[in-house]
Amino acid sequence: MKLIADLHTHTIASGHAYSTINEMAAGAKENGIKILGMTDHGPNMPRGPHIYHFANLKIIPKEIDGIKILRGVEANITDIYGTLDLPVEILARLDIVLVGFHTGTGYESGSKEDNTKAMINAIKNPPVDIVVHPGNPEYQVDSQRVIMAAKEDDVALEINNSSYLSRPGSKKRCIEIAQLAKKAGLKLILGTDAHYSARVGVFDKALEIVKEAQLEEDDILNTSLDRVEEFIARKSKVKKLIKENYRV
Repeated sequence: MKLIADLHTHTIASGHAYSTINEMAAGAKENGIKILGMTDHGPNMPRGPHIYHFANLKIIPKEIDGIKILRGVEANITDIYGTLDLPVEILARLDIVLVGFHTGTGYESGSKEDNTKAMINAIKNPPVDIVVHPGNPEYQVDSQRVIMAAKEDDVALEINNSSYLSRPGSKKRCIEIAQLAKKAGLKLILGTDAHYSARVGVFDKALEIVKEAQLEEDDILNTSLDRVEEFIARKSKVKKLIKENYRV
């Protein structure tokens, strides 16, 4: 299975990553990636970038050395209402908006019901494109309800390659999510969550999930350039309407 896009990566701006955007683009090119998501953590992340970082992302080229750059964020879900740590008028300026749970950023893991409500409410934010590492066992959710909410709001769910290292116990939940998503007809994204340039486009662990869940190439959005670009274009229309409303 060939992956052509890596939509979840971090640069030195995140505070705990180790490569510049130019270095990440070079890593993408080395590993056959055509589209790179520059999705640094939202401002609630300790030592994460200030809101000005995201407001100023327009200065980053849309293409670096032949690699298409999607300028975005991995925003933090900060409460049970699905509030994110960037205002909607900033989110609407970005090419790609990822959301997820992270400790120390506002919302600490609650009951399965509370976590599910928080994630579904985040999904309902119009600029949101992808929910990252939904299989995180620290924040258990009702996978079926999350999948149906994501399908209703045209949001993708991620199988996160780094979860094996940073979120032990994710594998079983990721397989469950993958199987339920396939049954529901919801496309998934494989993301590396790379914090270093050499890891861009390395999907070895996520591909194990794909194999064990018996997914096909068509079940994964980022196996096709056309599918990724069509998905981003659909969400861009929503963001354009928000920008017009806020005149940003």
